[in-house]
Amino acid sequence: MLPTLTPPCDPCHIRRVNLSDSRTAGQAATGQPAVSQKAAAGQRTATSGAVPRPAQGAQGAQPASPRPLARFSAAEAVFSAIRQDIENGAVQVGAKLSSEATLATQYGVSRSVIREALRSCTALGLTVTKTGRGTFVVADRVANDLTLGQYSARDLNEARPHIEVPAAGLAAKRRSLEELEHLKEIVDSMAAETDPETWVSLDASFHSAIARASGNKVFESVVADIREALAHQSETLNMVADRQHVSDDEHLRIVEAIEAGDSPAAEAAMADHLSAVSVALDTILSK
Repeated sequence: MLPTLTPPCDPCHIRRVNLSDSRTAGQAATGQPAVSQKAAAGQRTATSGAVPRPAQGAQGAQPASPRPLARFSAAEAVFSAIRQDIENGAVQVGAKLSSEATLATQYGVSRSVIREALRSCTALGLTVTKTGRGTFVVADRVANDLTLGQYSARDLNEARPHIEVPAAGLAAKRRSLEELEHLKEIVDSMAAETDPETWVSLDASFHSAIARASGNKVFESVVADIREALAHQSETLNMVADRQHVSDDEHLRIVEAIEAGDSPAAEAAMADHLSAVSVALDTILSK
């Protein structure tokens, strides 16, 4: 049973902040200086421009004081802002977050960006979305496992090495020229992709294509069944652990081994990739 819900806040108290504003964080509307040089040195290029810190991410939650944010993608910035507010108590457990439409207006982004950020909050065990009711804060700390659709991160980590490692090895032996070209096209597309949602879809396609190229119908069926969970996992890892570009390199090594027909190398490359994913998940859960 959820705790008593925070009543909806007066919309007039929500300060609208546009994430596509070209000004750096801290400069928006206040004239305050941008983030420090030390912070700026570690900033990554945003896909949607500079990201100021919005006033609040939930109904009834009042901000402590304006804080500058580094340059992230819009979804990363929204996710980071909401997560910080939950973990520092600005948004209490039991509070109902504002609607997707309200949050989209508040942050100056599309509703798809809001949904992406909220999915990661749910995956971390911080929120739960009830159909027709909204999204509620259920914890102020990351859970000891991630919820990825109908499976957990632990479920995937335990099962994937027994499925995808041998599948990669078989793909190196059995793949057709068409299947190889398809894998190479996916890897090339992923390396050039700047939209996180599109990249996540390509990632799921990549793993499904390897299972299909293995020629083993069981592997193909199992990977197809967990495809949605894999997409949720990739989305969360990219947002929280910045895995996208590292994954691109790991995927390339897998495809190169499959192209060379080197089954042991393909298995080793896939094993390394899955191990890196597991380490990244453990890092998230141990924070």
